[in-house]
Amino acid sequence: METTTAATTEKRLPRSAKTGRWSKRVLRANIPLILLFLPGALYFIIFKYVPMGGLMIAFKDYNFHDGVFGSPWVGMKHFDTIFSQPHTLNVIRNTVMLSLLNVFVGFPFPIILAILLNEVRRAWFKKTIQTIVYLPHFFSWVIIGGFVVTLFSMDSGTINHWIERWFGDSYPFLYKPLSWIAIYLGSGIWKEIGFGSIIYLAALTSIDPSLYESASLDGANKFRQIWHVTIPGISTTIILLFILSMGRVMEVGFDQIYVLQTPMVTDIADVISTYIYNTGLKGAQFSLTSALGMFESIVGLILVLSANAIARKYDRGLW
Repeated sequence: METTTAATTEKRLPRSAKTGRWSKRVLRANIPLILLFLPGALYFIIFKYVPMGGLMIAFKDYNFHDGVFGSPWVGMKHFDTIFSQPHTLNVIRNTVMLSLLNVFVGFPFPIILAILLNEVRRAWFKKTIQTIVYLPHFFSWVIIGGFVVTLFSMDSGTINHWIERWFGDSYPFLYKPLSWIAIYLGSGIWKEIGFGSIIYLAALTSIDPSLYESASLDGANKFRQIWHVTIPGISTTIILLFILSMGRVMEVGFDQIYVLQTPMVTDIADVISTYIYNTGLKGAQFSLTSALGMFESIVGLILVLSANAIARKYDRGLW
């Protein structure tokens, strides 16, 4: 009788009261999850969203005396400076070029490594290779830069030591644009290929083994199985990571460039991150470099939205 009365009373309650009671019940039930989510949300709010307010100095002649809000407003002056100076245009060109090379040259290597490791059947061998290829990710670029200099230095490099013995003259690997770009790409791939393959290895575990058996019964060799079963099985993960990588096209890492950079290759190795460091921090031109950083972020956003729009046409979009 009491249950019937409670149910009748629930039906008689206004819709807003039912919604409010349901919301409070759901809120109480999810308090542990909310508490777990809270630190992450606070991190992004404090360190990602709040600092966006500082972008206003891109439209001001910022100085320490007047502060962010008191500095004089100059509108689009700094953006005009960016697109009128040949040096800043060269910096943007270098950033785009090196980033696109990173994406289109370096992006397939973790996929290839994950597929190769997935085909290994001896567990001890697979774990050994994984440990070896994962290890460079945990080295700082200072250490990696030391390795690169030890190998490619013109005077004392290991490779040039053998080149001198065989051909008589050493080769300036770190001082020629093309060889420097090759070393830049190669060192980046070597450092991140192992760690980048982890997500693909996880995605490979979701593929149904019976698909390989069916392909084998149909006469497909190992290469055909990879092409028709493995790659389609992880295609969603590939597209997802590709969309995210497009958002970083304008973000060439500062550490790698700064460690490997030499005065002879400044024309191709000076990118937005190093320009902001040299001009913004050392030269105290905070407003100009903030405008350049804002331009970098806007281009990254446009590229992410464009890549996602293209992926959505094939029902593989991120959102």
